[in-house]
Amino acid sequence: MSTFKIAVIGDKDSILGFKTLGVTTFSVTNADSALSVLKKVVKEDYAILFITEELAQHLEEPIEEIKKRFLPVVVPIPNNKGTLGIGMAKVKESVEKAIGADILFRKEG
Repeated sequence: MSTFKIAVIGDKDSILGFKTLGVTTFSVTNADSALSVLKKVVKEDYAILFITEELAQHLEEPIEEIKKRFLPVVVPIPNNKGTLGIGMAKVKESVEKAIGADILFRKEG
């Protein structure tokens, strides 16, 4: 049975709960530190990487490069202060790319 490594990158208060679930957490205070950890996580063969939206918005280019690979899957998540809407926008973008239409957020009439 294989196991997948999961990591979370974000500020301490936002990622603390993940640690109790056995997820590897990387507490960072700025985008430069997050970029360094992001590179490390990619090299260490993590399958899933959660990153707070606040940090993800500063690392769009490296995250887009990572998305060209099979793994890790990068998932922006809200921090403890709430969402910036980035995670949901990425889900919408992925669905539109896969389906060819906006089936999640289209507005009727």
